[in-house]
Amino acid sequence: MSERRLIARHAGTVLVGQMATMAFGVTDTVVAGRFDQEALAALSIGAAIFISVFVALTGTLQALLPVWAELHGAGRREAMGRSVRQALYLCAAATAVGATLLLSPGPLLAWTEVPPAMRGAVGQYLAVLAAALPAALLFRIYATLNQSIGRPSFVTWLQVGALAVKVPLSIWLTFGGLGVPALGLMGCALATLTVNWLMLAVAVLMLRHRPEYQPYRLWRRPERPDWPQLGTFARLGVPAGLSVMVEVSSFTFMALFIARLGSTATAAHQIASNLTAVAYMVPLSLGLATSARVGYWMGAGRPDQARRACWQGLGMAVLGALMVAGLLLALRGTIVQFYTREAAVAHLAAGLLVACAAYHLADATQTLCIFVLRCFRITVAPLLVYCALLWGVGLGGGYRLAYHGLGPWPAQHSPLAFWIMAAAALGAAALILLALLRIAVSRAVGR
Repeated sequence: MSERRLIARHAGTVLVGQMATMAFGVTDTVVAGRFDQEALAALSIGAAIFISVFVALTGTLQALLPVWAELHGAGRREAMGRSVRQALYLCAAATAVGATLLLSPGPLLAWTEVPPAMRGAVGQYLAVLAAALPAALLFRIYATLNQSIGRPSFVTWLQVGALAVKVPLSIWLTFGGLGVPALGLMGCALATLTVNWLMLAVAVLMLRHRPEYQPYRLWRRPERPDWPQLGTFARLGVPAGLSVMVEVSSFTFMALFIARLGSTATAAHQIASNLTAVAYMVPLSLGLATSARVGYWMGAGRPDQARRACWQGLGMAVLGALMVAGLLLALRGTIVQFYTREAAVAHLAAGLLVACAAYHLADATQTLCIFVLRCFRITVAPLLVYCALLWGVGLGGGYRLAYHGLGPWPAQHSPLAFWIMAAAALGAAALILLALLRIAVSRAVGR
């Protein structure tokens, strides 16, 4: 089978699972929007904070993919098992950090001037999700292991099954029925808590009993912390996680700053950011699949094959981005009507999707680059690029354009200002990361 077909099959399987997981957020957005506008606005703030924390931590764990893919390519199965057990210590530390942040959002909400009426609902929502965090991070280790050994279907089926539970459970707990009172936004959070622990329980059973995992000897007694190996994990995972945090936190602060413009702007931004996150699943899946193949070939001592996998994956990511951006532009009016009945929210959200399409084109390119750069152990440079461009140009420029004006442009007082500057910043980041990738690949193959 050709390299392109292997990447496509792997990415397609991952995409189905990622879309199922992303549908958790879509479900909550639609359900909360149908419940009332205040619930949707509170969800926008709470989800932005949770995603910033969760995605940064999963980025740290997901950065282990090239390590395990290389061990797989080298045929060192028992070494993979030891590495996975060591990763549990990293997961425990990540859980402690994440839970602490989710349980104390008050200072952040006050600093960003989120309306006091929203703060109670946001705090309660995040407290429930803090209880779901350990299961979600442990499941991410399971997913990363499967992606590194080329068996993403095991993860996908669990994610699809969880969605089948999540949708009716969110509707039931939010609107009530069968003796259960209407819980509003808390119903969405409790449904998420339930399905995350269910997914982890099934994953543990599979690890214990499926024959595909037996060669890795995962169920041996955990060794004591191997500090040199954990140091290697940290040098790879922490900058990778921080890079993800910078990218996603730019969305978080966008949501928090946009909250000052009122519930209509906040709800419209939530729709736009949710659709952007859904679109991101395509390059994310290709990034995971491509980095798994690049890591495999590097472990097997075939840098020429690694180079071929890298550029084929990048071409597929750009083509997929053009298709997704075209769909966002062509169907934006129909899409926003699915999310809300409020005419003002729908009109504003439809305008934001034009900027979202440009943002996605840049996002797809830089996502593929940053995933493959990890295979060459390049993580600090992308972090610096993100800090300068996404926080400085994207978020800082968006704030200036929205509230104070920027150069010849007056203050827009619209979430569109943030989206325009974010797309410009991510486009510049994509060009820089692409140049870094070309240098890394050339060095790996010795030319």
